[in-house]
Amino acid sequence: MMTYKETLFFIGKCLTINHEEHNKKIVESLLKEDAIDWDNVVKVSTAHYVFPALFCNLKRADFLDYLPQDLMEYMQHITDLNRERNQQIIEQAKEINELLLSHNITPIFLKGTGNLLEGLYYDIAERMVGDIDFLVSDEEFKKSIEILKSNGYSEFHKDRFDTTKFNRHYPKMIKENRIASIEVHYKMVSDKQFSFFNYNFISKSLKKQNNFFSLSDENKIIMTSINRLFNDLGKATMSFNLRSSYDLFILSQSTSPLNSIKKGLHFQDLNLFLFSSYKVLGSPKSIDFIENQSTIAFYNKQIYFLLNPEQSKNIEKRTKFKNIFKYRATLLFKSLFNKKMRKYIIQKIKSNF
Repeated sequence: MMTYKETLFFIGKCLTINHEEHNKKIVESLLKEDAIDWDNVVKVSTAHYVFPALFCNLKRADFLDYLPQDLMEYMQHITDLNRERNQQIIEQAKEINELLLSHNITPIFLKGTGNLLEGLYYDIAERMVGDIDFLVSDEEFKKSIEILKSNGYSEFHKDRFDTTKFNRHYPKMIKENRIASIEVHYKMVSDKQFSFFNYNFISKSLKKQNNFFSLSDENKIIMTSINRLFNDLGKATMSFNLRSSYDLFILSQSTSPLNSIKKGLHFQDLNLFLFSSYKVLGSPKSIDFIENQSTIAFYNKQIYFLLNPEQSKNIEKRTKFKNIFKYRATLLFKSLFNKKMRKYIIQKIKSNF
């Protein structure tokens, strides 16, 4: 029986085996020994949204013969479904791109969708994508929403008050017969200390491919690091996330992560993510970082909470509660001066009785 930590680090190594020979040898040795708890591997890789990426890497390394036949067929099936979904996401993003460009608005596609459109992955099935996220300038933000609404998009939660001011994007929108919901961003980061990382900062070095615009590789590394540590509360909860670390690893094949984060502010914070990813992925040479007391202390805390899941759950609950409380307190304060918001909050309170 593999522990959670052993399973996590095994999957991390598997994600690098087509670039890192030392990890490939370790993984193959474990596979030959039949020492893998595949039930745990499925659970952990699914929870970290790297199940298809795991299969794709094992397949490319010609390791599928080591897997139980039923597991191999199941992984193949899920990966095929994800490839089909991602192809539909690409088509939907193309439709959005053409629509906004026709109105002289340039959407900049972020995160997983941006990576898919750029062709970052060996196989588009590798990346599991939730929403289609894209960024527009402040001046184009309201017009973009109006155009999308006039072309069939509407809010996912139709009765929810417009929380744009308290988030970094307009509330989630959907369109009938489209595979993914969309989030239109006017900023990329919620945390005020990273306010420098904005439209003006990234627009100076955009990548254009097949008429799509996305962040430069350096800015993708900054975005991935900030998103994991702050937007997704990775620093507060001291948790690992293989999908984010895998994105960093893929980007590191062509761009130095260390040099990338040095171009922005708060280097020491982002360096934590580089070191953490380096460790959980089995020390790939392409991820460079600066090892110091802060990185070691943060990583040791991650391991501690990995080995003590109940305490990890408690800190995650406290962190989420703190953020929800802060968000709702802000809404309540704002409602004192906004009649529409006040009416919305009263309706929500009544609906809970």
